[in-house]
Amino acid sequence: MRAMILAAGRGERMRPLTDTRPKSMLSLQGRPIIQHHVEHLVNANIRDIVINYGRFGDQIESFLGDGTEFGARVHYSPEHGQLLDTGGGIRRVLPQLGEEPFLVINADIWTDYDLSRLSLADDDLALLVMVDNPPYHPEGDFVLEGDRLVTEGGPKLTFSGLGIYRPALFRRTQETSFPLGPLLREAMSTGKIAGEHFRGRWIDIGTPERLLEAQSLLEQ
Repeated sequence: MRAMILAAGRGERMRPLTDTRPKSMLSLQGRPIIQHHVEHLVNANIRDIVINYGRFGDQIESFLGDGTEFGARVHYSPEHGQLLDTGGGIRRVLPQLGEEPFLVINADIWTDYDLSRLSLADDDLALLVMVDNPPYHPEGDFVLEGDRLVTEGGPKLTFSGLGIYRPALFRRTQETSFPLGPLLREAMSTGKIAGEHFRGRWIDIGTPERLLEAQSLLEQ
């Protein structure tokens, strides 16, 4: 399986820490966040990795290089100027991700989820890993009914920023820049999006306070 790390966000909520570097290059337990992700993927035997980046993203490329030092094969998708949003960023690199299902993980999360467990049923377009709603997102995102994700009908869980996708999901639109949410909701309406409820360790590293929280979590 191949993977993509989404690292093109501007990190506005992380300022002033992101005034001179990308969020994924901030330190977590003495290593850049992006290194944690690459090592997590390699430990699951996922070695072909694409990383998109925006402002200051050349720092990511300078640090990781071609990935050899970390046991990976890393490729890059710079998004200078207009960012492509999540959906557009993934669609742009489909040729590098191939025709098989691929894993996508947000650069601004941390989790101990076993990535080697992720798989996608033949009829599904995606599987999203869901988590309990954190205090800063109490309304959640999607409803998990059995192993299906739907938009309405019960208490919602929060999308973790980790999932596995089929390329066909992103070929449903010809747009260049677009969010992922509408594509997922459309596919949910036809029962094509699977989900699972992960109850292990997970945190969204979206603010300086939550970065400190992640640091404390990893020290436990």
